[in-house]
Order: sequence, then structure tokens, then C-alpha cells
Amino acid sequence: MQAENLSAALNEVLLEHKDRLESRAARIAGHLHELTHILSDGLEKTMTKDQPAEPQLSPEDERKLGIRYFNATWDLMEEEGRSPEDDDLMLHMTHASALHWTGAAGVTPENFTRSQWQASRVNAVLHRPEACLHHAQRALDICIANEIGDWDIAFAYEALARAHAIAGDMEGARAMTERALQAVEQIVEDDSRKMVLADLETIPGQPRFW
Repeated sequence: MQAENLSAALNEVLLEHKDRLESRAARIAGHLHELTHILSDGLEKTMTKDQPAEPQLSPEDERKLGIRYFNATWDLMEEEGRSPEDDDLMLHMTHASALHWTGAAGVTPENFTRSQWQASRVNAVLHRPEACLHHAQRALDICIANEIGDWDIAFAYEALARAHAIAGDMEGARAMTERALQAVEQIVEDDSRKMVLADLETIPGQPRFW
């Protein structure tokens, strides 16, 4: 009986190994087939032959998707009890939003800086300081390069303050918070000023000092 069990187990192992070898052989056959065409037809012809044209989204569709993924990211960010899969989706969506804005109708530098700001906030929520700091700095760079002021540049400084705090650099966080407070004074609308100030109060590890 023991010998029969051993024989059955061995047979199962051999069948699994056979399946793996057959899969590998199929992959190799595919690579050989592709290589044969490259050698006979030339690389450029092989890469372009029988390649259907990819469907192109209209600038208006790109804009709608940029908005859709931006809002969906924000909704997921505010959701309690997110799973690791939710966190992955949130990260993917903020980048998808930024990507679609690059081809959107009526896109402005403000759209780009806001995409970078959201990417920074998502990475702050996920406790990824390096990426958080990178996107916050890009938000500020876009504001400076395009002379964008008001609440956009104030939020860029807020994002940098949060990024430094996430990284454990509280001195840097305070310095950027002070820059954000200076920018807040130049914001025209009261509601926008209140939004920035409210966000500054949520920077981790930094008590209010203003």
C-alpha cells in the first residue's frame, strides 16, 4: 500500500514537471517563430506589420477621465478601512488622472500642479515620504515656473510641509508651513484661505503655532 502511494505521488510530480516543460517549450517555440520573422523580414517591418492602430481618446474624453480619476482618488482617500488593494488602486488612479490631463482639452498648468499635489497627498496617506516629497516639489516647481499664485502655491507649500513631516523632518515641515502661511495671506477668497489653514492643522506631529 505504501509503495502504491509512493508511486502515485511520484507520478503526480512527474506530470507537473511535464506540464512545466511543455509550457516552457511553447514559449521557446513562440520566441523562435518571432526571431525567424525578424531575421527574414527585418526588425522594422516585423514590429509594424499587422499592428492595428490604437484607438485615440479625444481631448474632451481625456479631460473627463482626468476629472473622474481625480475625484475617485479623493473619495477613496477619505474612505476608512481601506484594504491594501484599495491603497494600490488609489495610487494608480491619481497617476491615471495626471496622465489623462496631459492630453486633455483646455488643460492649464494649474491642472498639472493640482495633479502633483494630489499624488503627494496620496503618498502621504500611504506613508511613502520619498514619493510624497517628490510630487510636492513638482507641484511647487510648476507653480513657480508658470507664476501660479493664490491657493495653488499655498497648497504646494502645504504638501511640502506634510512631506517633510512624513519623513520625520519637523524642522523642514515648520519651514514649509511658514512659507504656506505667507502664501495664504495672498489668497483672495476666504473659503480658500480656510481650506489651506485647515489642511495645515492636519500635518502629523506638528502642533499649531500660528
